[in-house]
Amino acid sequence: MIYLDNQATTRCDPEVVSAMLPWFSEHYGNPHSEGHKAGDLAAEAVENARAAVASLIGATPREIVFTSGATEANNLAIKGAARHLARQGSERRRLITVATEHKCVLESVRDLAAEGFEPVILPVCRDGLVSARDLSVALEVPTALVSIMSVNNETGVIQNIETLSALTRQAGALFHTDAAQAAGKMSLTCASSDLMSLSAHKFYGPKGIGALYVRHKPRTRLQPLFSGGGQERGLRSGTLPTPLIVGFGEAARLAQKALSGEAPRLEGLRAQLLEGLERLFPGLVVNGAQARRIAGALNLMFPPGYAARDIMAALPDIALSTGSACSSAEITPSYVLTAMGLDAKDAARCLRLSVGRFTSTPEIVQALEEFGLAAREARRAS
Repeated sequence: MIYLDNQATTRCDPEVVSAMLPWFSEHYGNPHSEGHKAGDLAAEAVENARAAVASLIGATPREIVFTSGATEANNLAIKGAARHLARQGSERRRLITVATEHKCVLESVRDLAAEGFEPVILPVCRDGLVSARDLSVALEVPTALVSIMSVNNETGVIQNIETLSALTRQAGALFHTDAAQAAGKMSLTCASSDLMSLSAHKFYGPKGIGALYVRHKPRTRLQPLFSGGGQERGLRSGTLPTPLIVGFGEAARLAQKALSGEAPRLEGLRAQLLEGLERLFPGLVVNGAQARRIAGALNLMFPPGYAARDIMAALPDIALSTGSACSSAEITPSYVLTAMGLDAKDAARCLRLSVGRFTSTPEIVQALEEFGLAAREARRAS
């Protein structure tokens, strides 16, 4: 298999796996158990990992709250912040997000409408970018929170978070960003955000573990999603999964170390893949801003006559996708692409491809050969 679906998930780096293994069987203590060596060792491992994750985004360790992934982190950020403000008597009821956000962000904002909040969903331009002017206009009404993702999970487009967060803070609202697709893939700082969501499996760590950055100074306050033993400073109760957290920390360390060299290599592989596909499919279109996208990501609209699902069926040994993994069971067109102005027929001709750390040049060559066979077969059939 040639794996070109790294925006959906990434292979767990072998060094990450090696770091995790002892914590499943050798060092299996509960990190919340005090007074014996097994618990102390686990607690130390958790805090070392917390420091590594914090370093990746320029935070302090106390600002990192471990969660089960970015979906939980997004829910905690949006619902937790909104409910805390409401409990404190704030009259700010507007929640602003963007039409191309991850489903869990859009649904969290919509869920809060039943609690008296006003959801505002901003449009995007054809390039996938949200207009600063649109945000400014929306912020004219007192707003509780704005949530805008750093990098889109389908197109790889990078939003101008620094500008958008500055507008938000000037209006007195909290700013949250879903950085699951950005962390470990580009230079990233939490300085512009009050809340930031992360996910380990998007940058070669294990599935099932993520984190929420919660700014400490000035302090951002949240209401927990559920009750329990009060772990993670009372924000996320439950026994911490030490092996997964250790893996998360190791993935963060590796990402920080490899970042400067990895991005140019991925850009080269992406360019090789795109150039080859443009030769095979004249009229191929790249969806989203080309200048503002992470190194490994492509979202492509194939010429008329090429249905995305037919191309996928003709390429059983290549892993790619028609859109977000979070909504892959849906048969409707990608809501991200339709929000960018594509109609249903256009969206049905689109594929998402993404190269990663373990993608090689020979794999790109082989993938292009198989795409070539699929293109010739499609032309003969038509």
